[in-house]
Amino acid sequence: MPNTYTQIHLQIVFVVKYREGVIHSSWKDKLYGYITGIVQANQHKMLIINGVPDHVHLLIGLRPSQSISDLMQDIKGSSSEWINDNKLVKGKFEWQAGYGAFSYSKSDLKNVIEYIKNQEEHHRKKSFREEYIEFLDEFEIEYDERYIFKELV
Repeated sequence: MPNTYTQIHLQIVFVVKYREGVIHSSWKDKLYGYITGIVQANQHKMLIINGVPDHVHLLIGLRPSQSISDLMQDIKGSSSEWINDNKLVKGKFEWQAGYGAFSYSKSDLKNVIEYIKNQEEHHRKKSFREEYIEFLDEFEIEYDERYIFKELV
């Protein structure tokens, strides 16, 4: 897009179906590399990716040539297929429907990068549900409790 200049930074959060903690430390870095490849192939910039066994955080520089929903469909569809093709989990792996996407200014990036980098430590103190509701509240996003990411029953 000639003469189009943007600075769009998004933190995107998505979870394993039913929040099952199946992303194993032995293969999570390969998964993160695979997802990074998808982001880059779509001409976006991966600033950091990290997570814990039941969810993933991305911080990306988004180009306006693709919608967030199309990018997430590509990331979630391709990465779940990759996990299943490589038989990294018992049964069928799926990401839960939906995601959270939160925008940040350039001046916020250092703090967001540190936050994502320290996910394991952060979740020793706070549950995912608490974290996610804090994001929704902080960004003043209206939500319905029935549609917050579901846990295994």
